[in-house]
Amino acid sequence: MKPLLAIGLIVVLALTGGCKNEDALDVVPVIEFVAISATEVTNFSNAVSITVRYTDADGDLGSPDPDERTVRVKDARLPGYDEYHLPPLTPDLMPLDISGTFSLQLNPLFILGNGVEETTTFSIQLRDRSGNWSNTITTPQVRITGEE
Repeated sequence: MKPLLAIGLIVVLALTGGCKNEDALDVVPVIEFVAISATEVTNFSNAVSITVRYTDADGDLGSPDPDERTVRVKDARLPGYDEYHLPPLTPDLMPLDISGTFSLQLNPLFILGNGVEETTTFSIQLRDRSGNWSNTITTPQVRITGEE
């Protein structure tokens, strides 16, 4: 009888531990690409807006500190990231299960090289106040042309 009890206890502990891991994964923000304002822009003339859908089980997206950068955007033409501030997405920083959309306004794009046009994509991630990074989303290709 004791071996059967021990096996049952191990099964219960394994199942309980599995639930905690799933709960931990639920607090990692998930993002999805929704739209981009333009896929063809003129050098230095057009800002691009990217709309992102987010879901976060504990609602700790965004920061009240305007100096804290919690969104990172990587232009495929460059080695590093540009970082942006995202204000809190819950009232009074409450731990709520949230989902919605926001738009991220990029500065006007420009050609980096000597050519008359370039193409690029943008990869985006969010970091919540607990330090969890979301999945990465990538925009469709954007074409940047010289001034007309």
